[in-house]
Amino acid sequence: MDMKSFNKIEQGMQVGISDARKITIALVFMCITCIASTIFSDSGNNMLIMISTIFGMYMAMNIGANDVANNVGPAVGSNTMSLGFAIFIAAIFEAAGAIIAGGDVVDTIRSGIVSQDTFSDINTFIAVMLAALIAGALWLNLATFIGAPVSTTHSIVGGLIGSSIAAGGLGVIHWGVMLEIIISWIVSPMVGGIVSVMFLYIVKRTITYQNDKRLAAKKVIPILIFIMSWSFCLYLLQKGLSKIIYLNSLSQILISTIIAILIFILTKPIISKKADTLQNTKDAVGDLFTIPLIFSAALLSFAHGANDVANAIGPLAAINQAISGVIDAKSNAPIWIMILGGLGISVGLALYGPKLIKTVGSEITELDRIRAFCIALSASITVLIASALGLPVSSTHIAIGAIFGIGFLREYLKSNYNKMEQEIIQAHKGKDAAIVESFLNDFRKSSIKRKQEILKNLKVEDKHNSILNKKAKKALKKSVKDELVKRSALTKIVMAWLITVPVSAIFAAVCFFVVNNFADSF
Repeated sequence: MDMKSFNKIEQGMQVGISDARKITIALVFMCITCIASTIFSDSGNNMLIMISTIFGMYMAMNIGANDVANNVGPAVGSNTMSLGFAIFIAAIFEAAGAIIAGGDVVDTIRSGIVSQDTFSDINTFIAVMLAALIAGALWLNLATFIGAPVSTTHSIVGGLIGSSIAAGGLGVIHWGVMLEIIISWIVSPMVGGIVSVMFLYIVKRTITYQNDKRLAAKKVIPILIFIMSWSFCLYLLQKGLSKIIYLNSLSQILISTIIAILIFILTKPIISKKADTLQNTKDAVGDLFTIPLIFSAALLSFAHGANDVANAIGPLAAINQAISGVIDAKSNAPIWIMILGGLGISVGLALYGPKLIKTVGSEITELDRIRAFCIALSASITVLIASALGLPVSSTHIAIGAIFGIGFLREYLKSNYNKMEQEIIQAHKGKDAAIVESFLNDFRKSSIKRKQEILKNLKVEDKHNSILNKKAKKALKKSVKDELVKRSALTKIVMAWLITVPVSAIFAAVCFFVVNNFADSF
């Protein structure tokens, strides 16, 4: 994103809704949902269900404010969509995913990390769930305030751990499952980064490094769209629609393949026709990724709404069930709770989403359409790989890891390219400046294979002068890093990830004792 585009987003945020109005809208929304809960719930305890709904909606809004940025941030940062349009698309598809495919069943004892025996007492169970909900929402709110995208799942898991330990001691936690969650902190960003780097490198080698970029785009982009279509179809069938449409793995793969082939057949002539109207430049060819990026943002939002709404409505559904005197590890979520959860995510996104969208889209590294496409594609591919291997991963960590991976690849390639140019300058030392500049221009226009041949010939001609001294290499590497990836953003985000579960757990333990003391008044 160039500075002109960045300034437009800044101006748009400055003239938007004031903080006081945002808070007012959020409070009004929570009051409306609070009243709705008493109308639609048949729990028999209006006071408790109202309090639980308020904190459930608080959690849902914080999910919208923090987590949804991962789905639309790259598209906004690459200037594919305006901030307002991205929020509009994401809000609709997040709500649709939550309501349509949010799940008939919500696992209230998240990932089996807590022994169900802990919840033999109804009041204890309600206090644990409510404390986890409050703590997860508080941490997400704080993370959004400091501009750090964190995992909402890890936030609610941390909350459940803290409140459960407060209720029953350390022995109630299944520490083996906790180890899997800790492993996911490392696996998610690494795999996301590796997959996004792989796709970006393929695009560079097959399209942007080619002399005839338009011809290369005609051949390669339809294949990339096929891969995207297949992965997103399979991703939605496995993660987004699995709760309303049950299909075995073979059927899921077959359906995804058929749909992807149809999309390939339809889009190939469209891409070819559009490419003929473009200039033979990287930026022009990047326009061909616009429509796929918009669809990917919408589909990622749908899948996210279907899955992560459980972090807000899971404890609420469990409390609603527990008031009836029943405790079950799996709690059926009534449709009214799913609707409120979906709306809560959308409201949170609209009011407080821009801050994190800006962080994800422009404050880590510069994104264009090609890079943003690779990030979106890596999100679905990585989830599929992790599912096949049985690894627990975080969609937030995957997306942010992909962005950092893209940035570090750009640093590496930029550093190599600058060293190539310095080698040329060193090899032509003492010659006329016009000759050197002409040689550099020819070098820049050459294909990657031709560049390698040019450098090889220069090294043969003057091996000594072609090598940069260590001091020059170090200075060049440092300047490139500072330009392409913001280390301050990396430090802030990683630190937020590392403390998400511990901080949520501490918050929840405190909340449990407070809630438990007032439990009798409910």
